[in-house]
Amino acid sequence: MSDNTVDMKALTRRTNRLGIAVALVLGAVFFGTAGTLAYWQAWVYMGSLLVPLIFVARSLLRKSPGLLDRRLQVREREPAQKAIVSVGTTFLLAAFVLPGLDRRWGWSSVPAWAVIVADLVMLLGYGLIVRVFRENPFASRTVEVTQDQQVISSGPYAIVRHPMYVGVLLFYLASPLALGSWWALLPASLIVPMLVMRILNEERVLERDLAGYSGYMQRTRYRLLPGIW
Repeated sequence: MSDNTVDMKALTRRTNRLGIAVALVLGAVFFGTAGTLAYWQAWVYMGSLLVPLIFVARSLLRKSPGLLDRRLQVREREPAQKAIVSVGTTFLLAAFVLPGLDRRWGWSSVPAWAVIVADLVMLLGYGLIVRVFRENPFASRTVEVTQDQQVISSGPYAIVRHPMYVGVLLFYLASPLALGSWWALLPASLIVPMLVMRILNEERVLERDLAGYSGYMQRTRYRLLPGIW
């Protein structure tokens, strides 16, 4: 969907509703499982997540409503992606539920300095995702090729083929420590193989449907980590 065809009023309402829903759900999950509001790690985490989210959403509404609309689409069309997202969502839920239970029962203790460092890594990952938004106006949440889509090979895409997923990994792998839990790293780490499977399938779709992507793959060899994969 192009910027000119977006219903701005409807998009603004969806964005506002989603922002409120995210805040309420995260608060319920974190403080509900912890059994207390005296959970400073969760307050810092939510602030680190929601404050930038508000500014980014407002910026996209003004400058790139079409991109924001694509980012709000969550229904995958590819059968393989539907299965990957379904399993991956289970791991994510566990990674966000365990920290509160860890806080309630005292299963592990993450030093305050490590919590702050993890918050900074989370913000770094989020910043990389926003950088990708600036470079790639076709950055949909779902795996699909839209009309008039072009191969993006500049900026972070000149280094790796999937820079957004680098940011996603930093964000989710840092989240358990930012929430004060070592145990939550276990389900969070399972996101890595799910993301690998998502990328492999996504590249097959892009090779099939996006003109010029095969040539881009030959020019930019690595998917996530330069020199490794």
